[in-house]
Amino acid sequence: QVQAAESGGGLVQAGGSLRLSCAASGRTFSNYNMGWFRQAPGKEREFVAAITWSGSARYYADSVKGRFTISRDNANNTMYLQMNSLKPEDTAVYYCNAVLLVVGGPKPLFGSWGQGTQVTVSS
Repeated sequence: QVQAAESGGGLVQAGGSLRLSCAASGRTFSNYNMGWFRQAPGKEREFVAAITWSGSARYYADSVKGRFTISRDNANNTMYLQMNSLKPEDTAVYYCNAVLLVVGGPKPLFGSWGQGTQVTVSS
């Protein structure tokens, strides 16, 4: 199992940028497709972006397509989410997890989640 710790969140004005990191433990990080999810207050957790184990394919929610970029560094067991042109509706706690690439969109593989990192976008 991959255990991960998210970081890089903060408070930013609309139109600004942030780069989130997901530092994963375990030797098998490079075996897993990985993804980012987010949960806003009062809402269910939702998919944001995913990347295959090799980095050869990336998937994005429609709401972030063209603004967010997911990447990974398997040598350092780390995944990133570059977030540009941030909007107030991007405000949420962001989490990373291994993912299953299935019909209907990527789903989290593991039931346990880290603490996440808070992203707050002011208008």
